[in-house]
Amino acid sequence: MTTAHHLPAGKAASGAHAVDVTPESAGWGYSSLKVLELPSGGWHSFDTGDSEWIVLPLSGSCTVAVGGDTFRLHGRDSVFSGVSDFAYVPRDAQVSIASRDGGRFALTGARCERRLPARYAPASSVPVELRGTGNCSRQVNNFGAAGVFECDKLIAVEVITPGGNWSSFPPHKHDEHRPGQESELEEIYYFEFAAHEGTPGLGYQRVSPSGHGTGTDVLAEVRDGDVVLIPDGWHGPSMAVPGHDMYYLNVMAGPDPDRAWLICDHPDHAWIRDTWPAQPVDPRLPLYTAPEKP
Repeated sequence: MTTAHHLPAGKAASGAHAVDVTPESAGWGYSSLKVLELPSGGWHSFDTGDSEWIVLPLSGSCTVAVGGDTFRLHGRDSVFSGVSDFAYVPRDAQVSIASRDGGRFALTGARCERRLPARYAPASSVPVELRGTGNCSRQVNNFGAAGVFECDKLIAVEVITPGGNWSSFPPHKHDEHRPGQESELEEIYYFEFAAHEGTPGLGYQRVSPSGHGTGTDVLAEVRDGDVVLIPDGWHGPSMAVPGHDMYYLNVMAGPDPDRAWLICDHPDHAWIRDTWPAQPVDPRLPLYTAPEKP
């Protein structure tokens, strides 16, 4: 196994960014992730270049200025406290992010061709999905999912897995372009964990070779701020240790002409889906729901 695809907290840091993953640093063509940390009264400007971006508060609030638009993001206290609003900014633009009280903000990006308009999306617009049952129960906040929010290439969602549960299971892949069956998508996992009485949480992430691409093979112990890069391969399970809820942010993009999330389950484990109807969803979920639309 290789550790090249597991980036422990700090390894991918650069300047104001606690995480700075670009297509160049990842060795692929499309997906990016930056985690921007701003102090009280802090601000940061950047050029979007050839990529579209979603600015998503992880903790705290901010304003996002792009072109003649300014979007006020109310944000949240943490990824475990609620759904957040967000802003979309297009390629070929200058963006400024400012925060009165400080915070941490994810910039999920993808190289793209179309220049779509800048937009604000309220937290009430985010579909919260419960996926799986039993100890495979997890919550998915589909803020930037295909078919939910329009982008050119970017797909981004949040997943919350209660302590002791498995998510990204059954293992699945999306590393081949098979129209109507499977998408070709690079993927980034960014992790955070709920502490218990001051003790930090942790989890485990598996990626195994699928026979396509580079043969990605990872078994990593992941903690707050860690990143796992998945250019190809079967990914899953993502395992949350008992007592510590696990959060991960997924960023995906690829070369397919259609923006879609089509996956292929690992044939050895696909049967687990057939057991879900006979089990209840973990009663700890949903951890929270999106606020009602005004």
